[in-house]
Amino acid sequence: MRITVLGAGGGTGSKIVELAREAGHEVTAIVRTRNGRDAVADVMDPDSIGPHLAGADAVVSAIGARSVRKPTSVQTDSTKALVVAMKAHGVRRLVVVSNSGMITDGDDALTRYLVKPILRRVLRHPWGDMARMEDVVRASGLEWTIARPPRLTDGPRTDTFRTAVDTTVRGGSTVSRADLAALVLRCLADPGTAGKAISLAY
Repeated sequence: MRITVLGAGGGTGSKIVELAREAGHEVTAIVRTRNGRDAVADVMDPDSIGPHLAGADAVVSAIGARSVRKPTSVQTDSTKALVVAMKAHGVRRLVVVSNSGMITDGDDALTRYLVKPILRRVLRHPWGDMARMEDVVRASGLEWTIARPPRLTDGPRTDTFRTAVDTTVRGGSTVSRADLAALVLRCLADPGTAGKAISLAY
């Protein structure tokens, strides 16, 4: 499969690129800053993204905000540009990385009424951006999947995570970036995940 990955310079994006290449996929890694190895594009500009989508079977967006303290629209705006570019180049399959923190369906009472309200105040800027990004994805008309991890760690790949569709994983509070990357690749290979938001956690 030919896969283009946006946000490939981040912790999650780099794991997705690594695992995809290990699995034998042809990967175009897009980063914001030139590093002499990956493709550079302005992710807010469809014309800049477009050339890197030519011939792709699927696109993954692992773009994230660089700060939790300031208002941001990086995920919303980059996703809008990506949708335009994908349609222009005839690419239909999209997997985006969001988060499960802003979702309370399936949570126990402690998490729903104590933990997440606190986190929602602290992370209101990036979570608000992710919620708006999900709206863009759902309205895109593409074959999309939203991957929703909880707090991410740099732990190893275990393939022992649990998943839930359109709800949270009850009692799950962490997952490694490596396992998130593994889920993203599973979603790309499974057309049955299109049109669904899939949470994962241990």
